[in-house]
Amino acid sequence: MTQHHPAERIVVLTGAGISRESGLETFRDADGLWSRHNIADVCTPEGFRRDPMLVDRFYNGRRAELASVQPNAAHLALAELERAAHDGRWNGELLIVTQNIDDLHERAGSRNVLHMHGELRRVRCTSCGATPEWLGDCLPDTPCPACHRPTLRPDVVWFGEVPLHMDRIETALAGCDRFVTIGTSGTVYPAAGFVAQVRDHAETVDINLDPPQVPTLFDRTLIGPATRMVPQWVIELLGA
Repeated sequence: MTQHHPAERIVVLTGAGISRESGLETFRDADGLWSRHNIADVCTPEGFRRDPMLVDRFYNGRRAELASVQPNAAHLALAELERAAHDGRWNGELLIVTQNIDDLHERAGSRNVLHMHGELRRVRCTSCGATPEWLGDCLPDTPCPACHRPTLRPDVVWFGEVPLHMDRIETALAGCDRFVTIGTSGTVYPAAGFVAQVRDHAETVDINLDPPQVPTLFDRTLIGPATRMVPQWVIELLGA
């Protein structure tokens, strides 16, 4: 009689570090976006009310930048792990929870992705709630495709707003066997609290470019660029 092993459930949390290796500018780097933009001006509801044109132009620039970058080896390795589950080469389930607003996971082929901070390639209508896909520029007078009112905003979670999909994320964390973070500083809540939530029931792995500055709650820490460490980790998992 064959032993049936239950599928392993993995939740992967990705942050700015995975996108940086594709050439996307990140906010927190010394020479990153915050060095040229005030957070309060472009990443808060108050800033948008004050100067919607400034905010729209900022996000139009970020959206245009996506056209010049490609998914990297780390994005592709995660997509391969999901494909391996689909093809029956790996007995597991993978959910990617990303803090990134780019679409590099999707372009790499990942399907099971939750964007907790929203998506750059969507806008949201504050009148009717529609969240259409949006690839070009959006300006304060751009009409909503659904209700035709000029009340669109970036579909991005700003400081002071609640992250998206939290119910689904909490459910996945409560039921996961392994929790892996990739390229995230682990300092921004609620994401920073995830590892503490899963420690008692899941193996925890942190994949990061730099060693942790403070004692870490993770069982394993893999130090190096995501483009090298994530494919290695996926090969190890599939080989096991």
